[in-house]
Amino acid sequence: MILVSSSFIRNDTYSTKIELDPQKRTLFAVADGMGGHKSGEVASSDALHNLHFFFNDLPAGLTAGEFNEMMVVWLDSINKIIDSKGRVDDQYKGMGTTLVGMACYGGDFFSFNCGDSRLYRLRNGSLEQLTTDHSLNNMLGSSEHSSVITNCIGGGCTQSYIDIVRMTDDVQLSDIFLLCSDGLSDMLNDQQIEVMLKSGGNAEALCQAAIEAGGFDNVSACVIEVK
Repeated sequence: MILVSSSFIRNDTYSTKIELDPQKRTLFAVADGMGGHKSGEVASSDALHNLHFFFNDLPAGLTAGEFNEMMVVWLDSINKIIDSKGRVDDQYKGMGTTLVGMACYGGDFFSFNCGDSRLYRLRNGSLEQLTTDHSLNNMLGSSEHSSVITNCIGGGCTQSYIDIVRMTDDVQLSDIFLLCSDGLSDMLNDQQIEVMLKSGGNAEALCQAAIEAGGFDNVSACVIEVK
């Protein structure tokens, strides 16, 4: 599931232009649900809807450190919400979701990540992964991606954590950012993603390419162009 400002997107395409204003706040996020039946969809939806409400309810004027602290408070809260659903109803037991996103708050940009969904940046024709996968292979020092993740929201994780980076000074005109689930990055390597973004490929084209390459998992992508 994808969140762009106040729009929630699943099984659909969406495009918009957003005028950033230091007095306003904007949120972009991708949540990749895990769990049997439809519980993964429930976890990703719960996480994004709850984050949207929490983010827009934050008081104005927080410092970068205070923003970080509030996001950690939110993570603890959403973990308890998702865990409680599993305790009440067995069909939701063990459900969870990854989360990756960018936030514009008080004139600052922040990235955040929990799990193995990724944030990339294309700058001057070169692609760079800005987040670190919270996966078993990454923990063991392997460059190969692993479907075994070591951190997520819910999913039985008792000590979830979230990487939060203030990136205000590292956002430039003409940058292209990509938020995506591992359903994309497992099917397309970084070089393929780079070539597609350089040639003007949008989120829909990237998802379609991943599906055609095998599509072993749900594919979600959000492309943000800074103009």
